[in-house]
Amino acid sequence: MTDYALAVDLGGTKVEAAIVDPTGSVLPGSRHRRPSGQAATSDDLARSVTEAVQDAVGALVDATRHDRVVGIGIGSAGPLVGSDGRVSPLNLPAWRGYPLGDLVASLVPDVPVVTRIDGIAITLAETWVGAAQGEHNVMGMVVSTGVGGGLLLDGRTHGGPSGNAGHIGHVQVAGHDDQCACGARGCLEAVASGPRTVAWARRNGWAGDSGEQLAESARGGDPIARAAIERSATAVGQAIASTSALLDLDVVAIGGGFSHVADDYIDIVARTVAGHSDFGFVTSTRVVASGLSGEGPLIGAAALIHHREQVG
Repeated sequence: MTDYALAVDLGGTKVEAAIVDPTGSVLPGSRHRRPSGQAATSDDLARSVTEAVQDAVGALVDATRHDRVVGIGIGSAGPLVGSDGRVSPLNLPAWRGYPLGDLVASLVPDVPVVTRIDGIAITLAETWVGAAQGEHNVMGMVVSTGVGGGLLLDGRTHGGPSGNAGHIGHVQVAGHDDQCACGARGCLEAVASGPRTVAWARRNGWAGDSGEQLAESARGGDPIARAAIERSATAVGQAIASTSALLDLDVVAIGGGFSHVADDYIDIVARTVAGHSDFGFVTSTRVVASGLSGEGPLIGAAALIHHREQVG
């Protein structure tokens, strides 16, 4: 008998669910995706979560009758409302204080449910099977539709009383005044996320519409596209350096679709951190690309169950 975790990852454009085994491997055929998005209603979002979860669990039932789900791990875009399963993702305005944990628990009853910000899930995944294995003071980051992060300090995750500690996307970056959806100005997410970087490039004369087109233009020598990418990566590096000055991090692992917009994106981030100041404990922070595939967020959500002892 194998004890599996049901993993759920809720983001700004999609929700995914899968069955993950104790080694961090996704059960073949169990990964299912449904749309989310800013325009989705609460019912739309609940339907997407329900369908993804039911399809994932169905794959386990089809595989064998001798295995079981022993817990549900949910990684959600932030902010959260504590750690009891209520979520208020900034890029999903239809859900404010929505009881996501209760919804998923109703679909798979009688097993524990652990909900944390998606950055914490990513960080656990990186230390379990990714680029930060064996490390104890780590921040995992996602640069994508939004910018998220999570913290592992002295070997345990830290979400704080609200569940949102490590949400680096809403650290303010010096020299920037971009309006953020959270109501503040100069937040890292408002400066460096994929959509915001594309918007900055368009305001400065670039004619494309997407991160994929921005990457293609930059590879072709377009100076505006290249400047936009460097602006994003530099802002990420500034935010990491400030965070490391506060928390003395050893490693920061960066994933997410927009972190692949240029081959040297992570290198730019790392150079920014290394040149930040004269403090060696800041500039020695290693910045690495995620060691995970696109399954990383789901593996991290499963780690909330399989590595429960590390979850603060």
